[in-house]
Amino acid sequence: MKKLKERWNVNSNFQLVIIFIVFAITGFSSLKLAVPFMQFIGLTDDIIPHWVYRVLRLILIFPIYQILLVTIGTVFGQFKFFWWFEKKMLRSMKLGFIADFFDKSFSKK
Repeated sequence: MKKLKERWNVNSNFQLVIIFIVFAITGFSSLKLAVPFMQFIGLTDDIIPHWVYRVLRLILIFPIYQILLVTIGTVFGQFKFFWWFEKKMLRSMKLGFIADFFDKSFSKK
């Protein structure tokens, strides 16, 4: 736990527990929200082949997870950590331009 706290620059065990709770809620919620969203846009298992449905659902889970991670993290008072984590994750996937866009858009002028 000590190495993880140092790596994530977390000050207390309580903060670490909050972060774990946010990860758990976000993962579960993104899985659950993907199905109704696909139904909303008209993609159901009855209309398209099962394997295509599964692939599209997995692809859809990614952006839902990214949005929920920062949103739920903010609700739990951990915006700074999850915004840092989100930028790190996006940059490792070569999508850092998304984080840079939001940093520039919301930075105080």
